[in-house]
Amino acid sequence: MESKFRGTGVAIVTPFFADQRINFNALGNIVDHIIKGKCEYIVVLGTTGESVTLSNDEKQEVFSFVLNRAKRKISLVAGVGGNNTSEVVSQMSNFNLEGYDAILSVSPYYNKPSQEGIYQHFITLAASSPLPIILYNVPSRTMSNLTAETTLRLANASEKIIGIKEASGNLVQMMHIVQHRPKDFLVISGDDPVTLPCISFGMDGVISVAANAFPKETSRMVRASLAGKFSLAEKDHYHLLDITELMFAEGNPCGVKEILSQMNLCEPHVRLPLTTVSDSLKEKIREELEDMKK
Repeated sequence: MESKFRGTGVAIVTPFFADQRINFNALGNIVDHIIKGKCEYIVVLGTTGESVTLSNDEKQEVFSFVLNRAKRKISLVAGVGGNNTSEVVSQMSNFNLEGYDAILSVSPYYNKPSQEGIYQHFITLAASSPLPIILYNVPSRTMSNLTAETTLRLANASEKIIGIKEASGNLVQMMHIVQHRPKDFLVISGDDPVTLPCISFGMDGVISVAANAFPKETSRMVRASLAGKFSLAEKDHYHLLDITELMFAEGNPCGVKEILSQMNLCEPHVRLPLTTVSDSLKEKIREELEDMKK
């Protein structure tokens, strides 16, 4: 099971029409684009998928559509998380996730739980989840950090918890997890620009935003890094660095949707409270995409 998630996962966007309906045709094209780019798995309805703005009915539609479009050609992870533990347990039971391989669940936000509260939250989810769980630590969004100590405690407490997407930006914290993790526990980068250095000290890949637009380059860079071929990996790393910086300059997924729009893969629409990127950033993206072709 764990080997399915060593490499490149893609936190896929949810494309919308101007009237805010989900654009399933565009979603299908992006799924095809990711599969063609040889990524290992897709994360459906994570943060990049704007999951918090979709109704439960819409979420089920997206889960089912991606499963049918992927046709078992790529592994799938469902984003199911929140800050109401009992509601997350209910969603895990009520969504039809047959055909999915794991669940990515974000550390609870807004409530600002203690480390014990975070631990009990995930232990409760693990006891109820129909699928293996990948923890997601992203303090810039949750306003609380899932520490190395709590991560390792969870990793050792439940076989259902198989890894963590680490987006704390704290490389030392990540090193402590890698150093002391149980066998086969995955430590996955949640930040595109630091993926190469993270793999250099033992992490297992990335759950990427950039790979929505650049799956071939991202997955090639990750494969080279995992093979220890860092001089080769550096070529793709630096090729993607500037566009990735622009991608996050005005928030995610606003930036990557603008890039996908300029690549004719989907329209740039997002749901409030997010808004599309500024005209000045659109122009910078256009110029950088032209430069990347040279």
